[in-house]
Amino acid sequence: MLELRQSCEHCDKPLPNDSDEAMICTYECTFCKSCVEHILENVCPNCGGGFEKRPTRPHGQLGRNPMRKDKVYKPIDFDRYQALKDKNKTIPPRKR
Repeated sequence: MLELRQSCEHCDKPLPNDSDEAMICTYECTFCKSCVEHILENVCPNCGGGFEKRPTRPHGQLGRNPMRKDKVYKPIDFDRYQALKDKNKTIPPRKR
């Protein structure tokens, strides 16, 4: 079951179930589209993978399978992240 996180892990922007701004990596790390494009440059700070738009769970199924209740808020440590980003940003995500 896909974990639906409720906000961007970096900037804490709300990302409700029906958000068109929610982006996830293969491990379901969740960031807003703005952070993915302008800060992360499509490189996940946790795994080095790329991002895709998070799907929307049908509203009728949210009662049975709700969004994650607690927030995952881990602003990026840019000193640690820079080497990972530099290594991966020129490699297409499917080739990393």
